Amino acid sequence: MRTLQELFNLQGRTAVVTGGAGYLGTAIAEGLAEAGASVYLVSSSGQRCKETAEAIARTTGSACFGIAMDIRDEASVRACIQSIAEAAGSIDILVNNAAFSSAAKLAVMSEEQWLAGLDGTINGTFRCVKSVLPYMVEQKGGSIINVSSMYGLVSPNPEVYGDSGMDNPANYGAGKAAIGQFTRYIACHFGQHGIRANTVSPGPFPNAAVQADSQFIRQLERKNPLGRIGTPEDLKGVMVFLASAASSYVTGENISVDGGWTAW
Repeated sequence: MRTLQELFNLQGRTAVVTGGAGYLGTAIAEGLAEAGASVYLVSSSGQRCKETAEAIARTTGSACFGIAMDIRDEASVRACIQSIAEAAGSIDILVNNAAFSSAAKLAVMSEEQWLAGLDGTINGTFRCVKSVLPYMVEQKGGSIINVSSMYGLVSPNPEVYGDSGMDNPANYGAGKAAIGQFTRYIACHFGQHGIRANTVSPGPFPNAAVQADSQFIRQLERKNPLGRIGTPEDLKGVMVFLASAASSYVTGENISVDGGWTAW
């Protein structure tokens, strides 16, 4: 029987984190590296990923690498995943964290804007999963962690967002909701190959630019049962759990990390 420390140990595992140099991605990559994984940070900014990977490697002692990859481009995704698999010998963990949005009020949103928002959420996740599945099937195992959002579960509260300029677009929530269903599909159709798929739905994790609006932040805090916004480090534990053997019998699930936001 493995000890608790052994269950959470990721040594010998290779992880890929999309959007790995971003606000949440950096903490996710750092957490996996702290647990012992070799981590590849990928995003459209290869240089930023490389610099972030080097910094994480220095603080954790784990091997970390930064590579450019565009989730909008299937060829880019496929080539990046292939290069990582060939260099590392396996891809054991995929965290689909990268996303982009196309914001507009629903009443005036064009079809092009709507589709662009879906492309930045569910489509990007689809491309990454499609590219990594052949490697995980061949090695008979893997953990896929798709990052959704509390707004894939509930609507943005008009009382909080309103006309503050912080409106959360309809296509973002729709795309994030689709990620939850896609995750369940993967879990049910690829579990026979030893592949697990789960979703993490972060709650209010506003970045530094958004936090500059103190009034908006106070609104978020008042809405949240824990009375605060999330910090990137709040995601480390759940990511290591889902990536590791500690969650070996968990698949097809969503874990909300939102301070209780969706419990109302």
